[in-house]
Amino acid sequence: MIRISTIFIAICMVLVAASLGLVLYSIAGISGTESAIVALTALTFLILYNAVSMRLRDRTDVGGQIADLSRGTADLARQVAEFGRRLAAVESRVVSANSAGADRIQAIVGEINELGVLVKELAVSVAGHEDMLSSGVPPAAPPAPKPEDAPPKEPPAAAAIEEKSVAVVAAAPVKIVEGPAPSRSQAQILTAVKNAMEENRIDIYLQPMVTLPQRKVRFYEAVTRLRDDKDQILSADDFIGVAEAAGLIGRIDHMVMLRCVQVLRRLMVRNKDVGVFCNVAAATLGNPTTFAQCLDFLEANRALAPSLVLEFKQATFRNLGPIETEHLAALAQRGYRFSVDHVTDLRIEPRELADRGVRFIKVPASLLLDQRQTSASDIHPSDLSDLLGRFGIDLIAERIEGERAVVDLLDYDVRFGQGFLFAPPRPLRPEGASATAAASPGKAQDPNGSGKIASVEDPGLGPPRTTGNAALARRAAGPPG
Repeated sequence: MIRISTIFIAICMVLVAASLGLVLYSIAGISGTESAIVALTALTFLILYNAVSMRLRDRTDVGGQIADLSRGTADLARQVAEFGRRLAAVESRVVSANSAGADRIQAIVGEINELGVLVKELAVSVAGHEDMLSSGVPPAAPPAPKPEDAPPKEPPAAAAIEEKSVAVVAAAPVKIVEGPAPSRSQAQILTAVKNAMEENRIDIYLQPMVTLPQRKVRFYEAVTRLRDDKDQILSADDFIGVAEAAGLIGRIDHMVMLRCVQVLRRLMVRNKDVGVFCNVAAATLGNPTTFAQCLDFLEANRALAPSLVLEFKQATFRNLGPIETEHLAALAQRGYRFSVDHVTDLRIEPRELADRGVRFIKVPASLLLDQRQTSASDIHPSDLSDLLGRFGIDLIAERIEGERAVVDLLDYDVRFGQGFLFAPPRPLRPEGASATAAASPGKAQDPNGSGKIASVEDPGLGPPRTTGNAALARRAAGPPG
């Protein structure tokens, strides 16, 4: 498109040439033809001059642009070279990292192979010991001590008792079986509860809760058991109702909280992420006097609040009164989290529970997998975990007893599981049992003897089991040669 300045210059040149011809015609007396020729000649010179000047100016501009382009090309070349150098350095680092990773993998593979050999040898040794124990052959006696290292001479009666106990253990491994409790009247159960409280015979059993599908222990539930004067076990279902009617459940809950805190402190020595679930009765929550004692104790152990979960029944949350609501708020204010168990249906309000401090809900696996719950509840059981997760509540499937249930629960996105499939509730070992067992492996241990907290290495170890280990060891060791 022709620029306006070019049109203006052309008009000016025509006017100048016409003016020159008119001046020559009118003043100099030149004829019209000659004046027109002179005007055309002047116009031609003006056009040539304008064209030459514009060409020179354009050449100067083009030269500047070419110089700028050359400088930009040089800068681009330098940047490309810098990127090439950096890329070469990254490639060298990747190659060196791959070689180092390959060396580490080879070293780890070698260590794993060595561990496999050691495990097979250990399995063979365990199988041999199990065969010896099952056949009644005592293990080889330790070498006799030197005269200067001999222990002081024991009284004859004590020596005879010790020899007798060792002989009994060698002949038949000790087994403590928790059988069904004989039928008792309420008066007998109440007497047993009072005696157990006075003589400190309230025991804590631990049942692990594992992550799914990894099956890594994440929490423990503290299960309360009572022992009567004959060391017969009373489960919580046997004495809770009688204790609540007699007004003793608050003292029992306070003692159980004390044990749970002791257990939790020992567990956290090795694993800071572990947690303990402690059951609290509705009567304790609604009794101002008893709750004040428990609150003072929990306030003193406030540092353990993130790892100590207080567990209530679903019926407790559905029947909260003003006092219970105030007490729950006091616990939540101190950082304690709550869990809901004994769930009988899936009509759950996650927003309300989350506002009250509930962070876990334990639902029986049979209830989750029951197809009739689809029509009885407002949400499909497969969507319950996601719904609770939106409000910061984890779903725990309890009472899992079969592998088929685990497979179905994984389809429901359940993150935690609890049940006899993973481990039954096991009593705590008395404190120092490990050292005693290491010093005298032939002596029997009473897992419910003192009620002190078990060692951290095996918090839920119960009575020794002598069935199944030999077969497991043989499978790990492979077929005999």
